[in-house]
Amino acid sequence: MTETDIKAQLTQFIVDNFMLARSVDVAATPSFLEAGIIDSTGVLELVQFIEDTFSLSVADEEMLPDNLDSLANLARFIQQKTAQA
Repeated sequence: MTETDIKAQLTQFIVDNFMLARSVDVAATPSFLEAGIIDSTGVLELVQFIEDTFSLSVADEEMLPDNLDSLANLARFIQQKTAQA
């Protein structure tokens, strides 16, 4: 799966599930948490989506802003995880 495909699926999920994401450019947002797009509960929803959609497991210690707080970080994280599988 390409980075473009990953980003498209993530963007669709975020826009569909988080109301504030509908009014911003998700791809250009440097921090979902700082922009108020996703809160701590939203992070758990996002992790569940990632696990279900990309057939991978996200460990507790991987739930960090460096992995989950922007579209670019998410795509990089997913690509790294799928390459390890």
